[in-house]
Amino acid sequence: MGRGKIEIKKIENANSRQVTFSKRRTGLLKKAKELAILCDAEVAVIIFSNTGKLFEFSSSSMEQTLERYNICTDSSEAAAEEYKTEKEDSKMVEILKDEIADLETKQRWLLGKDLTGLGLKELQHLEQQLNEGLFSVKKRKEELLMEQLEHSRVQEQRAMLENETLRRQVEELRSLFPFTEHVVPSYLQCHHMDRKNVIVDNAVKYPNLNSNRANEKRDSDTALHLGLPTDVRH
Repeated sequence: MGRGKIEIKKIENANSRQVTFSKRRTGLLKKAKELAILCDAEVAVIIFSNTGKLFEFSSSSMEQTLERYNICTDSSEAAAEEYKTEKEDSKMVEILKDEIADLETKQRWLLGKDLTGLGLKELQHLEQQLNEGLFSVKKRKEELLMEQLEHSRVQEQRAMLENETLRRQVEELRSLFPFTEHVVPSYLQCHHMDRKNVIVDNAVKYPNLNSNRANEKRDSDTALHLGLPTDVRH
């Protein structure tokens, strides 16, 4: 007669639960050992009772087995994450390709190319877009011209202020240091003054020359008075 099936649920009786735990724990550890020996597998079993007591079995080393388990878990998670990322990236690439193709088509329409397949409404919408774009370009151009005009006006005002400042400085200098009016002599006065200076210089430099001229004048007057010839006078 076979053993009846036991319903898999928590055993309420503490004694029965403890007995069942001991029997099944021993059987589980025995099966793990047999699996490691028969199949040359690396097996590790960790069991905590409801009281917190630890029971474990390892075919080689528990630390080595746990380290190997962590490496495999991390690598599998990394591989899964990498596959998920690649899948998302490929999907995003496809979306971007479609958007680029759409933008290139619209750009050709704005340039007046490939308009054969467009209907009346699409052409009207395209015309409206072009008009709005042209209006925006004219508006921006007007803004730039106004900015340049304002900049030129500011520069002009700055130059006027600088000129006014310089003019005031010149007036202040004139008021502090008035100019002396010098009368420039004429050419005849300068020539007459130069002749006098030459005569005076000659008189100073050559005093005998003046006395000789005086003697010659007296001899000439004496010869003229006696009626002598010219040669005798000379």
